Amino acid sequence: MHLCYIDEAGNGQTFEPARPDAPPVLVVGGFTVPRSQVKALTWEFLNVKKHYRPELQRAERLSEVIQHEIKGSDVRKNLRAGNRNWRRAAMGLVCSLLDILERHDARVLARVWIKEEGRAFNESGVYPTSVAALHETFQAQLAYEHSRGMMVLDSRTKVKNAPNVHCVTTRKYRSGGDSLRGVIESPVFGHSDTHTLLQVADLLVSSLLFPVACHAYLSDVEWNVHCDDAYRSLSEQFGERLKNLQFRYRDAEGRWRGGIVVSDRRTRRPSSLMFGPLKPPAVAPRLIPSPSAGDGPAPHPVASGRT
Repeated sequence: MHLCYIDEAGNGQTFEPARPDAPPVLVVGGFTVPRSQVKALTWEFLNVKKHYRPELQRAERLSEVIQHEIKGSDVRKNLRAGNRNWRRAAMGLVCSLLDILERHDARVLARVWIKEEGRAFNESGVYPTSVAALHETFQAQLAYEHSRGMMVLDSRTKVKNAPNVHCVTTRKYRSGGDSLRGVIESPVFGHSDTHTLLQVADLLVSSLLFPVACHAYLSDVEWNVHCDDAYRSLSEQFGERLKNLQFRYRDAEGRWRGGIVVSDRRTRRPSSLMFGPLKPPAVAPRLIPSPSAGDGPAPHPVASGRT
């Protein structure tokens, strides 16, 4: 059996200069983990919290350690405005987070939405769409692993929670057949102060996916607080690891699906920017025409621009 923990970073505020603190992206994502790894991952994460919050080492009750949350927004703030030690600690925390996900066979999945300046953003429609898409990826992984599973979403409000259940329930019980056979139940909701692995999802989404997306797709924006070059180091140091943590699969038509999927409504750029800048295309050899007879042997092809 596998469990999937999902959280979000960002909201439906309009991205415009009049609101310099409005999130320019919305990320809905998290990770899957085999049930057999849940306890070990949880304990390792609690130890990570104790390392980066030394005051927790003196806690008398386990519940104190569990309830104490390290928020991704604080990690981003330390990267943007903290001193050298704070920035080093923030990068170390993200590194430790990826370490434990890699050690416990976790897989990352997310939908990332890049907003357009001055355009209203329909959060109430985008969020259920994201949850439905993440269930498709989860189902593909469950089929590949010959497993069953269930998704746990960070609880918001009843009005906001309900559509995220209905979009899955209707797929499971419609008359045309269950397209999510590996998912044993519609998503359930938890609170991050009681569900430790939702805190892991929060840190993954808020301290890594959100700032990486801001830098990758909005680095030209100067008026928004979230578009900061301080986030470049996250992509440079962790982009490849993030790429390798995805679960991706080919659909019936042979197209790649799943993993971290970006909908860039602003510049229509590809999802691969989440893992670092696009590499320039390889330069094709420029063939030099063969000499006429009597001019000697033909030279070897040489790359354009090289001597």
